[in-house]
Amino acid sequence: MPKDPTIKRKDQITQIAQNKFREKGYRAVSMRELADHVGIEAASFYNHFDSKESILKEICFRMADEFFKGIEAAIQKEKFPDKQLTRAIKSHIHVITSNTDASAVFFHDWRYMSEPFLSQFKELRKKYEAIFRKIIQEGMSKNIFDKLDETFTVLTIFSSLNWVYEWYDPKGKFTPDQIAENLSKLILDGMRK
Repeated sequence: MPKDPTIKRKDQITQIAQNKFREKGYRAVSMRELADHVGIEAASFYNHFDSKESILKEICFRMADEFFKGIEAAIQKEKFPDKQLTRAIKSHIHVITSNTDASAVFFHDWRYMSEPFLSQFKELRKKYEAIFRKIIQEGMSKNIFDKLDETFTVLTIFSSLNWVYEWYDPKGKFTPDQIAENLSKLILDGMRK
């Protein structure tokens, strides 16, 4: 089956856009600038994306899908909440480190989406956080975790995990697995009975 050149070009545009959005900020990047970086005329750019926001939606919703796929696969294999949380953290770190540019856009630029996409995205974030909340609730009910404020705990976990895109270096000292292992230990040691 021959490759679809439209998909290839669309992926190229997305990669360049997420890099430029991260580097300069979503609002500072123009469609003309993106077209120049891709090496196509601005008019033909619209054959792939109808607006800059459509690129942003593509990045944010694709990343959300990756986070959900990762956590669902991770926690279905474990029955114990502490093991589930460890696997959820590992999955989260792997999604972030697999594409740090897209992660930066996902964590910061989602605010620039218009309705109804903004509300849909916020709803996905709530559902994802709810998975972590449920793990923590089960851990507390089974006396594995101390009694903790769930909102504070979930926000603290995400604060620790979500900044990894800022400092992760594929050639650096820590692999994604080592980062996940170290963060899991720090987080779970503070939560366990």
